[in-house]
Amino acid sequence: MSKGTINKAIIIGRLGKDAELRYTPSGLAVANFNVATNYSVKDQSGTYQDKTEWHRIVAYGKQADFAGEYLQKGKLVYIEGRIQSRSWEDKEGQKRYTTEIICSTLQLLGSRGESETKPEAAETTETEEIVPDTSQPAAKTTSEEDDLPF
Repeated sequence: MSKGTINKAIIIGRLGKDAELRYTPSGLAVANFNVATNYSVKDQSGTYQDKTEWHRIVAYGKQADFAGEYLQKGKLVYIEGRIQSRSWEDKEGQKRYTTEIICSTLQLLGSRGESETKPEAAETTETEEIVPDTSQPAAKTTSEEDDLPF
């Protein structure tokens, strides 16, 4: 593991469509879904224009099963993961590239009334294929933190 580097993405956004769930030949669940985030940019006339950025997300194992069951178009989700780029050849022999976020944490957000099937604790943890990053110390819970004014 390389010390002194970080590859971490945190996304809060809405799903563009239902998560697609499939299984590898070895039986590992894999879910693919896209999440939209929004931001505003001021144009030349001084008017703000809303922009949307789409993020490809890949989840494995239990997270993929969770995604296949609960992630539907329009749902608000919290995603943490690492950014990964990969390439492949398409049917015509052209080299294609994509950048994805390999999900390490997935949580449904939003009000309870958005879905009757939403579980109370929707957070999942690291998948079987992703090794937890142990290079960072665990969060401190000292009395010094209790004295902070914020």
